[in-house]
Amino acid sequence: MVSMVLFMVPRRELYRCPPSGGSDILSAMDIHNIDEVTPFITKDGSEIRELLAYRNSCIRNQSLAEARLPPGAATTPHRHVETEEIYYILQGEGRMRVGDDERRVGPGDAIAIPPGAKHTLLNTGSGAVLKLLCCCAPAYEHADTVLES
Repeated sequence: MVSMVLFMVPRRELYRCPPSGGSDILSAMDIHNIDEVTPFITKDGSEIRELLAYRNSCIRNQSLAEARLPPGAATTPHRHVETEEIYYILQGEGRMRVGDDERRVGPGDAIAIPPGAKHTLLNTGSGAVLKLLCCCAPAYEHADTVLES
């Protein structure tokens, strides 16, 4: 005898997403592969690939990007007026400074950066690119970035 189990799936609301391929679509899921995302340079000098944000998905209140720093490179010290950030180190070694606190960071480390806190990240690895995920809420904007000395 075959028994059948039915699962009730809650209804998902569909959101109107930004144009994709020239046409508006309704979607409950957006997927962007890192290999298909065009990089750009942020105001602090890091190269990022914005995976999800209001600019390319149905996400409205945050953004997720992969950042890359070559060996010996550092972000320009900066702060964000409104945005809080989480850095999650994927690959490489570095020195993270938030305010007056400076620490070594490496794969698996998650760093909380509150709004208004001056911060910078230096790649201290020899030969390896430092890769990290950067989560911003609200979403990253050049206009919210204030460069510091």
